[in-house]
Amino acid sequence: MLNGIIPASWSGHLHAALRIMTGLLLLEHGTSKYFNFPATEYFANGVEVFSLMGLAGALEIIGGLLIILGLFTRLAAFILAGFLAAAYFIGHAPNSFFPLLNNGDAAILFCFIFLYFSAAGAGPWSLDTNRK
Repeated sequence: MLNGIIPASWSGHLHAALRIMTGLLLLEHGTSKYFNFPATEYFANGVEVFSLMGLAGALEIIGGLLIILGLFTRLAAFILAGFLAAAYFIGHAPNSFFPLLNNGDAAILFCFIFLYFSAAGAGPWSLDTNRK
């Protein structure tokens, strides 16, 4: 059996690493929409602030930063989980039932990771641990 390949004492650190990496990936989606960084053809002209895509970009930037910092993690993660569930059903599911075909894999994964953080909290290496 492979029990103990990664020591249980690392679980908190891996929890924090997952939180930080997930936040960075979400932040990248927002910066692509608002600042075209990283550059994409789809958002080459940016987004209108007062549009559905503008709201998505704002949630991705603000939420991504809060998740990276581990600040108000449970609330931010709960809001982001709902946002990404809506993003999947509005933007991806109408194209196909299968996430592989509708490019909704990332939205589903983000949704469930944020749902986990809304229950589990930020873990170590977070500003939330200093707020208590």
